[in-house]
Amino acid sequence: MSAKAVMVWGTSSGAGKSWLCTALCRWASRQGINVAPFKAQNMSNNARVVPGLDGGFGEIGAAQYFQALAARVEPAVDMNPVLLKPERDTASQVVLRGRVDASLSRLPWRERSDQLAVAARESFMQLAARHELIIIEGAGSPAEINLANNDYVNLAAARWARDAGGLQSLLVTDIDRGGAFAHLYGTWALLPDDLRGSLAGFILNKFRGDAALLQPGPQQLQQLTGVPTVGVLPMRRDHGLPEEDGVFDDRASGGGCEVRLRVAVIATPHISNLDEFQPLRRVPGLWLTWARTPAELDGVDWIVLPGSKQVSGDLAWLRAHGLAAAIVRHAKAGGAVLGICGGLQMLGHSLSDPEGFDGERHAQLPGLELLPIATRYGETKRVIPTTATFSGTRHHWAPLSGACATGYEIRHGITNLLAQSGECRAVLHDAEREPIGWQCGPVLGVYAHGLFESANVVHALFGADVRSLDSSFDLLADMVGEHLDAAVLHRMLIKEES
Repeated sequence: MSAKAVMVWGTSSGAGKSWLCTALCRWASRQGINVAPFKAQNMSNNARVVPGLDGGFGEIGAAQYFQALAARVEPAVDMNPVLLKPERDTASQVVLRGRVDASLSRLPWRERSDQLAVAARESFMQLAARHELIIIEGAGSPAEINLANNDYVNLAAARWARDAGGLQSLLVTDIDRGGAFAHLYGTWALLPDDLRGSLAGFILNKFRGDAALLQPGPQQLQQLTGVPTVGVLPMRRDHGLPEEDGVFDDRASGGGCEVRLRVAVIATPHISNLDEFQPLRRVPGLWLTWARTPAELDGVDWIVLPGSKQVSGDLAWLRAHGLAAAIVRHAKAGGAVLGICGGLQMLGHSLSDPEGFDGERHAQLPGLELLPIATRYGETKRVIPTTATFSGTRHHWAPLSGACATGYEIRHGITNLLAQSGECRAVLHDAEREPIGWQCGPVLGVYAHGLFESANVVHALFGADVRSLDSSFDLLADMVGEHLDAAVLHRMLIKEES
């Protein structure tokens, strides 16, 4: 099978590539097309667990995971063969076709790019052999001329697709930021000559206001470039998907009605898997915010410590900014605290990482001492889907007792309970009855990500039912069906009869 490909480029990060690819995947799937997503390389600490190449499990970026669900195909490591998970400003963990590659992680970016490109091309060809249509997401901008020689994510991937079965591309920009026409023209002008001709249309994203005010901009841009503006997509904040991979919308949300519960998620520098909190934004009466200072914790009911790609660094950041003391005060006053994965580890008595698998070597660091647990890091990384059941939860978390949830684990670290009492005990167990969550008073720590994506967990905690992911995919597909040129959509996505 020789797959057609549609490449979605952006004029910058955050332009709308991820959600547009998701929308195109669902639109194509609704036409009966065998479609799959692809992004050669993602840089994000938002990851999901999918079947690996060797019968086990691996990681891909959350964006491609959601795109696969939108396309109604099983997510696979070939859809995002290279995932870079930032650990520090100048270092990232390299996940190659689902698995951490320590040797590549130690190499400078330019030295490892050739090897990564070979693996990424192999994954693309595997997908192209199994599907009719591939929706390819670019990264950042394809016009970063200082990186062009090593840019296998935008430029080389486009050439693989062109040579394999044919390529058409779209260029999307965030008009809400301003300068949209200059961004589109400049990106078009800097594209390589051999790829510029693949550009089928410009898309203006996040537009609000009177569309007549755009005139005569689109016509003048087409006169300059020969490329039409094929869609003007409205600003839609409630589409139900997380924001761009690696970027979150930090506006406070209030669920659209009277506030009954205030929840603050601590936005640590190395926050990971933040996309799992998206369902909370749609719970009626729940006010969700991202906190970076102690003042932003005033008056909240819950404090959430999220996952972390570098736990010791984020723990030091909490202490340096006064947040550690504020979290402890909140818990001592009876306020609910939830730690997830790295957040769970911070809540314990100690963290030991003599070999630096978490990012920094340390014999033993004190945690926040809100849970009687200790964590030691090792080389093995646990990457696995999880079905877990709560039992014996109390206080704020009592409604969870008996609830079963599906989720996933992505972590280094083995955690043990130091002391068990009526107030401090294991309350979450996986399918093998191994403990993966502990509670002490109002403080709950769990290793399972994705709990808020389980309808029964949301219903147990909040008495609410929120819109499903599948309905969000349909909403996005409806948006592109309504606001993108119908003839262009059909020409790009629907395979001609031979």
